[in-house]
Amino acid sequence: MTTPIPDWKARCAARKQQQETSIPSEWRIKLPDIEMRNVMHIVDVSELLAKLRSSEFSAEELVIAFYKQAIIAQQLTNCLTEIFIDQAVEVARELDQILKNTGEVVRPLHGLPVSLKDQFTMRGLETIMGYAAWIGERAESDCVLVETLYQLGAVPFTRTNVPQTLMGGETSSNVFWSDNESVQPVLHPWRLFRWSMKGSCLGVGTDIGGSLRIPSSFCGLYTLRPSYERLPYDGAANALEGQESISSVAKSVSALKTFTKAILDTKPMSEEAYKLDELGGGKQLCFGMMWDNGVVKPHPPLQRAMRMFKEALQSAGHLGKFPFLDVNDFPHQETIFIANGGTDDTEQCRLSGEPLIETMLPETGGHPPQLEMPFVKQLVGPPRLRFWRFHREKRELRKSHLDYWQSNCSINRDRSTDSFYTNLCNAMDYTTSVLPVTFADATIDVKASPHEFHNQEDEAMNHLCRIFMENS
Repeated sequence: MTTPIPDWKARCAARKQQQETSIPSEWRIKLPDIEMRNVMHIVDVSELLAKLRSSEFSAEELVIAFYKQAIIAQQLTNCLTEIFIDQAVEVARELDQILKNTGEVVRPLHGLPVSLKDQFTMRGLETIMGYAAWIGERAESDCVLVETLYQLGAVPFTRTNVPQTLMGGETSSNVFWSDNESVQPVLHPWRLFRWSMKGSCLGVGTDIGGSLRIPSSFCGLYTLRPSYERLPYDGAANALEGQESISSVAKSVSALKTFTKAILDTKPMSEEAYKLDELGGGKQLCFGMMWDNGVVKPHPPLQRAMRMFKEALQSAGHLGKFPFLDVNDFPHQETIFIANGGTDDTEQCRLSGEPLIETMLPETGGHPPQLEMPFVKQLVGPPRLRFWRFHREKRELRKSHLDYWQSNCSINRDRSTDSFYTNLCNAMDYTTSVLPVTFADATIDVKASPHEFHNQEDEAMNHLCRIFMENS
C-alpha cells in the first residue's frame, strides 16, 4: 500500500502561492467592488492571423496582450493553473524573427495564442489536474497535441483550471480552489469565463461528458467535440483512461474550422480516412431534434432557441420534416459514463490523503442521487470484471443508433430511459458542436405550462426555472 504524501494541505497551499508569485506585480489589479461587465467582443482568429501575417502587430505583442487579460481573469476567477509568461514570450519572439528574416509566414497558426486545459502536458511544467498527489510531477516531453501546435506556429501561453476528477461543473479542487473563489461574477462560475473576458482567442480541452459543451452554452461560445481519437491525444494526462476526445472552443465557427483543419493537415492519421470535406457537398442535410430526453425537460428559453435553430435550418434549405429523435427508440440508459466505478479518482486522492471534493460525494446539498436510475447504477458497479462486456455493450449501443438513423418509420417501442443530453453524444461517439442561438428573456420565455414531471430531477429543475423567471 502506497503511503500518502505528508500534509496535502501544506503542499496545496505552497503550490497556490507559487502560482500567485508568477503574476508580475505590474499586472495585478484591485478586485472590483462592482458587478462584472459582460465583455463578449473579441477579434476573430482569422482576423488575428491576417494581422500577424501583415505585421500589423507582432506575435509578442499579441501574446502579451492576451496574457494580461488572462491574468486579470485569473485574479477574478481562479481560472488558470500554469502561468509561464517568459516561455510563451520567447516562442513568440522566435516567430517574429522568422517573419522578419523571411518576409513571409510559413505556418498556418503563426503567432496565435492558444490556451490549453490542464491535461495537455508541456515539457518542464506540472500537470496537476486538480490532484494534490500530482504536485511537483513535471513532464519530460510535450504531448503530441502541444508538439503539433508548436509545429503549426501557435503559441501555447497558459493552462486552464480543472476540477478534481474532471467530473465537476465548477473547477473546484484542493490545489487551485474554485474558479469563483475570488469574486462572485454576474455571468457564471465556469472555467470558460476566461474566454468571455477576452483572455483567450482559442482554447483546447477535452470533453468526455460535456466539459466544454456545457460551459460554452453559458458563455455564448462555439465548441466542436469531434469523435474519439479524431485529434491526437497521445501523451496527455488523464485519470480516466480511454476517455479521449479533444475539443476546441472559440468565438466563431470559422475559428473552430481553422484550428481543426490545421491539425488535420499535419496528417496525424490517414489522410484518406480523415480528409476534411464540406459535409454534404452543398446538398440538403437532415437533422434530428431531441426536444426532451425523458429526464429533464428543457426550460422555455432553451425550447425557444431550438425552435429558432430549426427555423434557421429550414430557411437555409435543409430538410423541413426534422424527425423527432425519440429517446425511447433505443436503450441509451445503458450509457457508460464512468466505467471505472470511480476507482481512478479515489486512488489518486488516496495517494496524498486529500478528500474528494464535495461535488463528488454520494450526497450533496440534501439532494441525493436517484440510485434506482440505471445510469447511476453504472457508476457504482464493479468495473474490472466487466471491462470487455462494456466494450461489447458500447458496440451494441452504437449499432442501435445506426439502425435508428438508417431505419424507416416504425412504431415506437415502450422503453424507459434515463440519461443526460451531452453524455449520449459521447456514448455514441457523435461529433457535436455548441452554437449560441439566443439569450433567455423573461418577457418572452414564460414559465412552462403545468405538466407531469419525469422524475425528481426534472421537478427540481422546473422549480429553479420558475424562480429565475419570477426574479428576472
